[in-house]
Amino acid sequence: MSERGLLSPERAWGHRLLYFALIPAVVIAVLVLGGFALRSTLQADRARTQAVVNLTATLAAERAGVLDNLIIAQDNVVAAHASLSDLSLLGRRWLQTASRETPSVRAILVIDMTSRDREVVAFASRSPSRDDDVFRRLLLGRLLQQLDLDAPLDELRHLHEVVEERQFLLSYWRRAYEGRRYVIVAWHDVDRLVREVMPQLYRDPDRGDARMNVVDERGRIVYGPPLKVGRVTVGLPFPTTLYNWRLQVALTSAEEVGRQAERQRTIELALVIVAGIVTIASLFIVMRGSVEERRLSALKSDFVANVSHELKTPLSLIRMFGELLLLDRASSAEKKKQYLQIIVSESERLTALIENVLDFARVERGKATYDFAVGSVAEVARRAVEIYQQRAVRDEVQLSLEIVGPPAFGSIDAKALELAVMNLIDNALKYAKAGGQVIVRVDSDEARVRLRVIDFGPGVPKEEQSRIFERFYRGKSAEASCARGSGIGLSLVRHIVESHGGRVRVESPLEEATVAKGDGAGIGTAFEVSIPRVSDVEVPAALPEEAPPPSRRPESRVDQLAEGEAKGES
Repeated sequence: MSERGLLSPERAWGHRLLYFALIPAVVIAVLVLGGFALRSTLQADRARTQAVVNLTATLAAERAGVLDNLIIAQDNVVAAHASLSDLSLLGRRWLQTASRETPSVRAILVIDMTSRDREVVAFASRSPSRDDDVFRRLLLGRLLQQLDLDAPLDELRHLHEVVEERQFLLSYWRRAYEGRRYVIVAWHDVDRLVREVMPQLYRDPDRGDARMNVVDERGRIVYGPPLKVGRVTVGLPFPTTLYNWRLQVALTSAEEVGRQAERQRTIELALVIVAGIVTIASLFIVMRGSVEERRLSALKSDFVANVSHELKTPLSLIRMFGELLLLDRASSAEKKKQYLQIIVSESERLTALIENVLDFARVERGKATYDFAVGSVAEVARRAVEIYQQRAVRDEVQLSLEIVGPPAFGSIDAKALELAVMNLIDNALKYAKAGGQVIVRVDSDEARVRLRVIDFGPGVPKEEQSRIFERFYRGKSAEASCARGSGIGLSLVRHIVESHGGRVRVESPLEEATVAKGDGAGIGTAFEVSIPRVSDVEVPAALPEEAPPPSRRPESRVDQLAEGEAKGES
């Protein structure tokens, strides 16, 4: 029965349509899911990077605000000491606590803005020097013009200016007293801020590499080392004081966050690829399993048909010649003997077929058992050859046994191994008619015993040699020659041989085929069975080489009658 016999054309077409539609659908689904997963990974990566940037910006704003607040706190102290009611006490009151409360303030000035010359009415310095006079002239001649003199009274303001490559930071307030307007100025020592204050605020003692620095308006580093290239870095200007400078912060963990994001992206991408491969592979396996199942179903159907045919043919012959004998249609005693011989041979063939099917069924159920004992492989081969000699004569095929070398023993189940050899001989006889010869050869070496069944028939094509031991499989040559068979014999041979710890292989073409029969003969085939050899010390002394093992085939009713007839004649 063919595969088309299992499914109607409509259902078969529906199955093929399902398969061809399912594969692209699954592949497209995997690609879409992979695309969404990759997109989610990239979005998550961007979100992580943005989170790092936000965290860095928050840290930069916090650290910049710390310095601003420190300077403003000193300015508030100066504002408290700068009382316009008695300017003569300004220096005395401020200098008493200046080193502790206002460490970065170098000098304080009070300027009368209502006077024509912008007179400095009060001046106090922590370290009086010529720099004080230079600063006072610079303030009145240049910096005063840059102050926001329209600001509300008592509002703190700052001026950050560079004059001749020197940094100046001024804090100032506008105040009024008794109808006069004044400006109070606190001169901060910028060098002192960089040298003493910034190391306390921006150092990173827990890490081997710094993550902060301060740069000026030209991008030159004022404080701190250069930051490593590739880090997530955020630069923010100081809010109100040193507003021409910028604090740069790079999270030391940014590199690790970047590496982690890269690893995560790689892992997720790999998982998407692996999931796609697994899905496609699973789909391929399912599809292949489905196709294989349908193929096996078709082969089983062919097997049932072949076995039915194999059973029907001998039964038909047995019935026909039995009826001829029953109706006394035999014209002579010789004809009767011929009819009886056909009945016996067909009965043997029927018995062998049934035994093959039963043994195969036990193998399929996993219930096949073997009784191993030390035995002669040559005797097993001799018994199998004797069983098939009559058939070989009838088919006009020369069946011969060749035993090369000393006796060869192995740990074998004689009955099972005999069945395997019988199947190989039966297979050879089917295809040996063109060659006219089948050779069963037994030889051995120190490790293994080899049994070869050689025929000089049409051979086995190379593309079929890897499959002929599969269950239910029948090659093209079997179909072309209409050779009878069930497709389980060679499968059973392989199982029996492998259960003996051996192996079976096929060789085709054979060089000796041309040598033996000439250029017009078939290319030939050899099936070789190889099993482990038992050393001579393990062979029982009472086991003769000629002792025939018990026959694989149970004694039939015909055998019993023949044995009784032989005893009667004797």
